[in-house]
Amino acid sequence: MQDIKIDEYDYDLPEDRVAQHPLPERDTSKLLFYDGKAVSSDIFRNIGNYLPPGSHLVFNNTRVISARLLFRKESGALIEILCLEPLFPHSYELSLSSRGPVEWKCIIGNLKKWKGGVLAMQFSAGGKSDSLAAERICSEGEAWRVRFSWENPHLSFSEVIEASGHIPLPPYINREDENEDRFRYQTVYSEIKGSVAAPTAGLHFTDRLLDSLHKKGISRSNITLHIGAGTFQPVRTPYISGHTMHRERFSVTAGTIEKLLENHGRTVAVGTTPVRTLESLYWLGVKALEGRLTESSKSTVNQWEPYGEDREIPVSESLNALKNHISNLGIRELEASTSIIIVPGYRFRMIEGIITNFHQPRSTLLLLVSAWTGNDWKKIYRHALDKDFRFLSYGDSSLLLKSIKNIRI
Repeated sequence: MQDIKIDEYDYDLPEDRVAQHPLPERDTSKLLFYDGKAVSSDIFRNIGNYLPPGSHLVFNNTRVISARLLFRKESGALIEILCLEPLFPHSYELSLSSRGPVEWKCIIGNLKKWKGGVLAMQFSAGGKSDSLAAERICSEGEAWRVRFSWENPHLSFSEVIEASGHIPLPPYINREDENEDRFRYQTVYSEIKGSVAAPTAGLHFTDRLLDSLHKKGISRSNITLHIGAGTFQPVRTPYISGHTMHRERFSVTAGTIEKLLENHGRTVAVGTTPVRTLESLYWLGVKALEGRLTESSKSTVNQWEPYGEDREIPVSESLNALKNHISNLGIRELEASTSIIIVPGYRFRMIEGIITNFHQPRSTLLLLVSAWTGNDWKKIYRHALDKDFRFLSYGDSSLLLKSIKNIRI
């Protein structure tokens, strides 16, 4: 699997097919339906007609933060700081709720113009002016540790960046963020703050559509995975073995694991982040079953770790072991991380379908789609291009099933 050539997962994506703005109504986007053989088209609000009866949808309820901060130096140079993940306090919740200085891992644009010193930015929150300061501390791999501080002790860091920051749109959206993006680059069910990119498969859902699916007997549960900038990282090596997958933190409640057990064989992932989270849960459960997941050990799944496993463990055994692990620790929610890469040849354990947008050529996300559909990804993308589908984050959607016959009802 590691000798996969990325050249084989390339296609021509015209620039004008990359959606630069969302449609006026979320659920009027196009829907491509793939049933394991044939491809057809509809609009997204009709997705309930294509989901198998009794399906269980798993959503990523992360919320995008205004993580893009623009500082202007006295010289006039513009320094752009993109907050990736908290370092102190380490948890997203504690850092975003902090009313004192915080430190984050950041990407810095125009770094050569920031040789040292403290950057400052004036902003207004609650009708009062304030100042946000940024100090570069040290390098963190290819990123930097930056300390942020502000004057008003009644403001949390979340409130500070909400007032002073910008929504971090993907690099292929060739415009500045607008007021519209503050709510359109969020899912209607977003809840837990922390992402620098939206779980875009969920952007098509409306409250009305979710209600209609519920009335059809479609159940749902949530995971939380805070999406980092690494999701846009291209594969620059000729073989996938040379690519280093980004690591992302996720959390899953004991209640969600119970729902996954109840609905195994009917689970449809809304986006690639639930796919990666759900498959990672399976492998964490395997570790727990084998005594390799302890209170002191890190709950993490490494990039190629699943590919070295020989014996097959039923999903029910894996998830029950994970549920018992959480119970023994006396916690209600598992916090873990994953850098799992899903490529052609991977055998899925946790899902029966994927709802996802259309991804960039030569990307790990396209490899994941190919792992699910096989070479039919070419037929799927050809159909989308021929039928004028819009691509990438603000683009149209697809529902990809293996085979309706294989889904347990």
